[in-house]
Amino acid sequence: MIDAIAAHALATPHAIALQGDTTALNYAQLQAAIHAQMTQLRAFAPVASIALAVDNSPAWVVQDVAALALSIPLVPIPAFFSPAQKLHTLRDAGVNVLCTDQAEDWQTLCPSITPLATTTIAGKILYFFQISAALTAPNAAKITYTSGTTGQPKGVCLRVDAMMQVAHAIQQSTEQTAQDRHFCVLPLATLLENVAGVYASLLAGAELVVWSCARVGFLGSRFDIHSFITGLATTKATTAILIPELAQALVASVTMQSTPLPALRFLAVGGAKVNPNLLRQAHALGLPLYEGYGLSESASVVTLNTPAHHRIGSIGKPLPHIQIRVDDAGELWIKGALLSGYTYPTGMVLPNLDAEGFVATGDLGYQDADGFWYLHGRKKNVFITSFGRNVSPEWVESELTHHALIAQACVFGEAQPRNTAVLVLRLPALDAAVAAAIAEINHHLPDYARVGRWLVATSPFSPLNGQLTANGRLKRDVIWQHYQPAIEALPPMAMHEGIV
Repeated sequence: MIDAIAAHALATPHAIALQGDTTALNYAQLQAAIHAQMTQLRAFAPVASIALAVDNSPAWVVQDVAALALSIPLVPIPAFFSPAQKLHTLRDAGVNVLCTDQAEDWQTLCPSITPLATTTIAGKILYFFQISAALTAPNAAKITYTSGTTGQPKGVCLRVDAMMQVAHAIQQSTEQTAQDRHFCVLPLATLLENVAGVYASLLAGAELVVWSCARVGFLGSRFDIHSFITGLATTKATTAILIPELAQALVASVTMQSTPLPALRFLAVGGAKVNPNLLRQAHALGLPLYEGYGLSESASVVTLNTPAHHRIGSIGKPLPHIQIRVDDAGELWIKGALLSGYTYPTGMVLPNLDAEGFVATGDLGYQDADGFWYLHGRKKNVFITSFGRNVSPEWVESELTHHALIAQACVFGEAQPRNTAVLVLRLPALDAAVAAAIAEINHHLPDYARVGRWLVATSPFSPLNGQLTANGRLKRDVIWQHYQPAIEALPPMAMHEGIV
């Protein structure tokens, strides 16, 4: 990474590398800023690991690459983590230096932290704090935390070579060049944006647009699609990474407004199952939307559809360094760019690999004759109805959310005669309209997968209320706990059953 940035700084020093809200860094300035931060970090020695709690900005990228160059484990802190999750992350990763642009918030959360220094990068002031912690950070370049369960976040330890392997593969498979302009939509603390967005773009010598999350459109528990589309258009972005919810909103907006987005060359979408009809609709509108698949344990991206090789409905073909196989239960196992381990109070726990070095993904899928891979749900999410039929809820949810009325859906049905859906509507609607939508969707599903009962959620599923992961996956246990009383109160033969 450092060599690539140095090469770009020598060949095209004035080319913009990072474009923030109000300031920008060209490649020569980026190289200088990274070296300045490396000097500052050395002054804090010993540094077991450094936590980065900073909004999307050029400063985030500079700090990340500086830590990478010094082999200091970096721990991105997602803004949507609860206070308890943030504290757990600091302790779990053995963090002893915190870098943040929210000094007052962190001093309130951690009264014992001690100010170390401040620095300014591209107009943003960063505050460094010393944290009293045992110097027991795992040997990793990055420790990324996922919050896919109701428990404490789990730290995935990644090596630099694994992340660079993925970044190089993304840059090459998407044919990214210095003429590209990547619009960072997701929080940089999200591994997918960090590796496949930032690292791949810097390797290519491309321009990165790193606006604050609010300017991109993240406004608390809401997302302003107008801000997002305005950003894509005004920056003349050529690439971006989306989660399915944002892809759905983009397609709907372009459909309604006929918004031209001529600069776009490649839009990746992943993090959760994507409805094939959404992809067909996007391509019909001229939106270059391509589905991929990945997981933190393999440094983000595993498979990807590209303009050269794509098949709607599939998750694409594996990146060159990835191997995939399927066991007798239909679960995918992967090998390539794997994690070095998981964080644990007494050190690092090695991943549970089989004899050939493959790790289980927990996802169910298969490969077609042409080498494209398909997913049909999570192994742990499959439920068995009282009639003994296996149902993958992701399949039913995908059908539900493609309807114009339904924005989000979470389906339950373990040991029940009828499946129940918790729905988030795009616009307020009468019960009769929702029932009609459910009946329309059920018509295209086999009887055992149909939705028999439903209720409308009190608020959208989001990372802020703990009901959605950062990459758009439903946190089913949290949603169930919240809506269980309401679900159990539904009449067994209520109007809400629709037509089954």
